[in-house]
Amino acid sequence: MPIYEFKCKKCKNIFERLIFSPTEEGVLSCPQCGAKQAEKVMSAPARRKSKGSSDSAGSSCSATSCPPGCSCH
Repeated sequence: MPIYEFKCKKCKNIFERLIFSPTEEGVLSCPQCGAKQAEKVMSAPARRKSKGSSDSAGSSCSATSCPPGCSCH
């Protein structure tokens, strides 16, 4: 059962939900404003850190996921 991110079309709040079946997506309500106008958004995949890796600026990173201030490319 995957966790999806949703964005409320009314208040722009982004929230996560564990979805047990596709029919649940149609009845989601925003936890902030209560509107039932949520759309699924694309979220960044979680990555496991390799041994000795760092998230600080200036660390080595891939071209698709540089931390702010990175100067690797």
